[in-house]
Amino acid sequence: MSWFSALTYAVLGFLSVVFVTSHLTTLLVSFSFAPPIVSYYPRLLASFTALFLCAIYGTCASGALSLFGHGELGQYTTARAFKWTMLVFTGVWMVVEDPGVGKEGYGERGWLGTRPAVFVGNHQSELDVLVVGHVFMPGTVVTAKSSLKWVPVLGWFMLLSKTVFLDRKNATQASGALGSAGQQMKKNRQSVFMFAEGTRSYFDHPDLLPFKSGAFRLAVQAGVPVVPVVVEPYSNLLNSKKKIFRAGTIKIKVLKPIETASMSSEFEAVRKFTDETREIMLRELKGMAQAAEKRGVALKPHEARGMNGTTGKSSGLDVGIAGLEQRS
Repeated sequence: MSWFSALTYAVLGFLSVVFVTSHLTTLLVSFSFAPPIVSYYPRLLASFTALFLCAIYGTCASGALSLFGHGELGQYTTARAFKWTMLVFTGVWMVVEDPGVGKEGYGERGWLGTRPAVFVGNHQSELDVLVVGHVFMPGTVVTAKSSLKWVPVLGWFMLLSKTVFLDRKNATQASGALGSAGQQMKKNRQSVFMFAEGTRSYFDHPDLLPFKSGAFRLAVQAGVPVVPVVVEPYSNLLNSKKKIFRAGTIKIKVLKPIETASMSSEFEAVRKFTDETREIMLRELKGMAQAAEKRGVALKPHEARGMNGTTGKSSGLDVGIAGLEQRS
């Protein structure tokens, strides 16, 4: 047996173990005596495996697309691959509600098809990477902290797929990066997706951390719309504090694009715009919470009592630009 055949069998064997293990846990936790932790670690392993596999695929796909001048499509194709891989490996699915579908000027793609635009989403946990898989349209990319470009496989993929890298520790570099990103967006009709809170909240109740203004400053500087994307609370599907990771369906709602062409780029004006958008998204999040609780997706108030959200570390795809919060 050649080394290539041995490697192929080893990889296929590993994937089979991950797939079977993650689905056996679904059967186990259906019995009342099985604690949630039985499914937590297998599904966690399955998720990281799916992410790693799709990063490898994305690197290859982005490289091939770059040869034909379409590297920006690498993130769209990879996001879609991750969406389906996660469904198979973990049983987690997301349903997108876009009221803009069919409206004049938006067509079948709805508000998600707005180009160029800055899409801003709430950030509850690591599972939000899957949100990208469900909402990305062709020509949309993420922004990420600069250090990720040096991570093997993931960094290669980001470089080839035209990720916008931002240095959050240096206000001057971050501001310059936003200016360049805005020019790139208008030139290529390219959209970006950003997590406005800047880090994972891990809230067990419907709430948002204060928004960073980087995404909104980028939109105002570029003169492109901001499109809010709200993911319903899902603290009863993934909860690292309670060691819960279940299969299920999570709802996402796309809100009406907010035009920025006539807005001032002054610090106070952008800060006001940031806070107003947060209020709109928080109101929608709270409105979605009750239905999520009834479906068993979110913890009910008495279940979440005493479990206040704690801010987690940046995932790298979190893009609140700390330096831009300061006056220059």
